[in-house]
Amino acid sequence: MIKPTLTLTTTLGAALLISACGAPPAANNAANTNAARTNSNSSMASNANANSMPAANSNAAAASSNPMVGGAPMLATKDIIDNAVNSKDHTTLVAAVKAADLVETLKGAGPFTVFAPTNAAFDKVPKATLDTLMKPESKKALAGILTYHVVAGKQDAASIAKAIEEGKGKATFKTVAGGTLTAAMEGGKVVLTDEKGGKSTVTIADVMQSNGVIHVVDTVLMPKS
Repeated sequence: MIKPTLTLTTTLGAALLISACGAPPAANNAANTNAARTNSNSSMASNANANSMPAANSNAAAASSNPMVGGAPMLATKDIIDNAVNSKDHTTLVAAVKAADLVETLKGAGPFTVFAPTNAAFDKVPKATLDTLMKPESKKALAGILTYHVVAGKQDAASIAKAIEEGKGKATFKTVAGGTLTAAMEGGKVVLTDEKGGKSTVTIADVMQSNGVIHVVDTVLMPKS
């Protein structure tokens, strides 16, 4: 009866020793390996999520930095044409740009400053005149009017205001068409005067584009005939 007692005591002692000292090295190594794998996978998942966040947020950031135009977000990562086609207030302008064959020009590197008349602005033009301008045989005349709304370079609201201040209340800008526009401040807004004396007010400024900037205006500007 003594031997079984010793055997039980030895076995119990071994169990207590294992419990007190911990699992054998092999068991510890396996546990550590599994823990390391778990931590590594968690880290990889976190890094993957972190890396995907800028891509997911880039369009939202680009849109939030610009005012809405025609009920649509304007993305600073898109060019003038790709943004303009999304504005419900500029369908006439987009149609005119296509009729004048200026799409590729305004999709170019630029930079360009575009004073973009709204549909309401084109409604002020006599219908017969506008209908004639949209005809294929009037493409050159139409292009002349549209490029009269374009200035080479990126002229944001701050630079236009600075030019007006430096010009003691007025600033002139040479257009791509070759004519000039005169800018002044009236009631806290930039007002453009064309070569025929017509005036157009900037209603939405600083709509940033990948190839320049758009300022929405409320009247079509006309160059000298």
